[in-house]
Amino acid sequence: MVPHTEHLKNILLQILDSYKILNEIQDNPGDLDKIKKEMLKINGFIKVVCNNIDEYAIPLSDFKKVKVKLKHYLENYFFEKEIETMAPLYSDDTYRLKNMRLKIIEALDDQKMMDNVGDLIEKL
Repeated sequence: MVPHTEHLKNILLQILDSYKILNEIQDNPGDLDKIKKEMLKINGFIKVVCNNIDEYAIPLSDFKKVKVKLKHYLENYFFEKEIETMAPLYSDDTYRLKNMRLKIIEALDDQKMMDNVGDLIEKL
C-alpha cells in the first residue's frame, strides 16, 4: 500500500505537470482542446486531493494550507462553461485562446497556490 504522503505527492506532481503544459501551449488554432484537457485534469486532481486525502494523515501543516487554497480554487473558478461556449465560435482565434489560457493560469496562481503546491512537493 502506498503511504498517504507518496499518494499526495504523486497527485500534486500531476497537477504541476498539467500546469506546466498550460504554460507551454503556443495558442495555435485547435489548442482549445489541449487547454480544456489540461484544465480538466487539474480540476480532477484537485478534487481528489480535497475529497480523498485526509489532512490529518499528512503530518505537514503546509498541506492544510494548500488544501484550503485548492478548495478556494474549486469554489471560485469555473472555466468549463466558458470553454464550451467558446469552442464552436472561437476555437481558432489565437487571441481568445491565449486570453482563456492566461485566465486559467492566473486563477491557478491566485494566492500563490501553484507555488505552494511546488513547495509542498519538495517537502514531501
